[in-house]
Amino acid sequence: MFLFILIGCICLYAYLKTKSIRHPPLPPGPPADPIIGHLRLIPPDNQETLFYKWGKIYGDVMHLDLLGRSVIVLNSVKAAVDLLDKRSANYSDRPRFVLFDMMGWESGMTFLPYGRRFQRHRRMLQHYLTPNKCVGYQPIQSREARVLLQNLLEDSESRDAFIRRFSTAIIMRLAYGHQITSDDDPYVKIAEDTGYALSNGGPPGSTPVDFFPFLRKFPAWFPGAYYAGFARNNKFAIDRLHNYPFEEVSAQMVRGKAKPSFLASQLEARIREGNDAQNTIADIKGAAGVMYCAAADTTWSTLSMFFLAMVLNPEHQARAQKEIDMVVGSGRLPEFEDRLSLPYVECLLQETLRWNAAVPLGVPHRSLEDDVYEGMFIPKGSLVIANTRGMTLDERVYSDPAMFNPARFLPKPEGNAEPHPSGPFGFGRRICPGRHLADASLWIAMVSVLATMDITKAVDADGKEVTPEVAFSSGITSHPRPYRCAIRPRSDTARVLIEHSDTSDTY
Repeated sequence: MFLFILIGCICLYAYLKTKSIRHPPLPPGPPADPIIGHLRLIPPDNQETLFYKWGKIYGDVMHLDLLGRSVIVLNSVKAAVDLLDKRSANYSDRPRFVLFDMMGWESGMTFLPYGRRFQRHRRMLQHYLTPNKCVGYQPIQSREARVLLQNLLEDSESRDAFIRRFSTAIIMRLAYGHQITSDDDPYVKIAEDTGYALSNGGPPGSTPVDFFPFLRKFPAWFPGAYYAGFARNNKFAIDRLHNYPFEEVSAQMVRGKAKPSFLASQLEARIREGNDAQNTIADIKGAAGVMYCAAADTTWSTLSMFFLAMVLNPEHQARAQKEIDMVVGSGRLPEFEDRLSLPYVECLLQETLRWNAAVPLGVPHRSLEDDVYEGMFIPKGSLVIANTRGMTLDERVYSDPAMFNPARFLPKPEGNAEPHPSGPFGFGRRICPGRHLADASLWIAMVSVLATMDITKAVDADGKEVTPEVAFSSGITSHPRPYRCAIRPRSDTARVLIEHSDTSDTY
C-alpha cells in the first residue's frame, strides 16, 4: 500500500510541476483520469486501432498521459515526417524498454538509446545492407523463392512454416553464412521461438512492466505482471539467437570453414583492429540479432498477410497473374529483372504493406528536448509513437482505406495515383537498415507464387468454402491469426516448372 501511495505522490508532484511551467498547450487528447491519466483507457492489445479512432476526433498529433508521462501519438504521415524525419536530432532517442531488456534485447540497435553506440551499430548494418550490396544478395533470394515453391507444391497445408523458412533462410545466410536445408534445422527453431516472442510480447514501451519496473520481480499471475512472466519464459529464445550462431561461426572461423557473412566480417574486423576495436562481442551479437528482427520476422508476417489478401481478393490475384503471363510467359520463373515491367505486381506488394502493417505502431521514439509543433507543446522525454496503422487508414490519403485495392496506386484515370505507404520501415534515423533487403525478398516471393500458384479458400468437411477471419497478434510485429487456404499449381506446366527449378547454391 505504501508503494502505491508513493507512486501516486510522485505522479502528482510531476503533474503539478508541469502545470506550473508556462508553455503552449499540449496536443489534444481524450479526457483523462486523475493521477493515472489515460492508463485505464488503453487496452493491452490492438492499441493502433484505438489510436486511429481517437485521431479522427482529436487530430493527427495527440497527447496521452500515462502516470504523468507524456505520450505523443502521430496519426498522419505529415506529422511523422515533420517530427521524426525533419527534426530527427530531437526524436531519435528511445525510452527504456524494461520488458525487452528482460527478454534479452538490451544490445539490439532497435532498442538502444540514441548515442555513439547506436551510431556504431547502425554503421555496421548499413555497410552490409546498402542498396548496391543488396543487389548482390538476389541470387540467395531467388533460390529461396524456388525452394518456397517446391515446398508449397509438396505440402500446401504447411504454408506458414514454409513462409517462415523462406524469410529465415535468407537472413540467416547473410547474417551467419548458414544455409537452411531442412525444416528441422536448429536455425528454423531459433527463428520460430524468436518470432513468437516478438509477436506476443505486447506493445513496446507500453506494457505495465514498462511503467512499473518493480513488476518484473513478480510472478505472471500477479496483476499487471503477465508480460514479465512472458519475458522470463521467452528469454531463452533471444539468448539462443545471439549465442548459438555466434558459437557456430566462431568455431568455423577457427577451422577456416566460415562462409561469408555479416557476423564473420565483423569478427574479422575486430581481430584486425585488436585493442582499437570499438565494437564489443555483445555489440556484434546484438547487431547480428537485429538483422533477423529487421528482415525475417517482418517478411514472414507480410507474406502471411499477402496469402490472406489473395484468398479474400481473387480478382486482384487474377489481374496480377495476367500481367505476369504477358511479361514473363509460362516457360520460366520471374526474375528481378522483370520488376520494372510488372507495375500491377508492384502495386499489389505496396497494398499488402499498406493493408495491414507488419509493425503497426513501430517502436516508440523519445524526445530529447522540449519542442513546439504547430502551436502544440511536446515535452522533453515524451514517448513519440508513429501509428503506421492509422496512417494507412487515413481517408484524406486513401479512398476506402479498409478495402484491399492495389489499383489505388496506379496513375489516373486507371487508378487514384495514391502514394505508396510511408512508415512500414520506420522514420528518420531509426528507419530500418534492412528495408532494401526485405523489399526484394517480398517481391521475389510474391511474384514467384503468383506466377505458378492459385491461392483460394479452403474447403471444410462438408465441401463448403471457409472464409478466413481477419485477425492479428499484438506485439512489435503483427501476424495474422492462423488461417487455412488452398494452394495449387496454376497448370501442369507450372508444376513442371517448379519441380525442375534450380535450387542450387550459387552465392
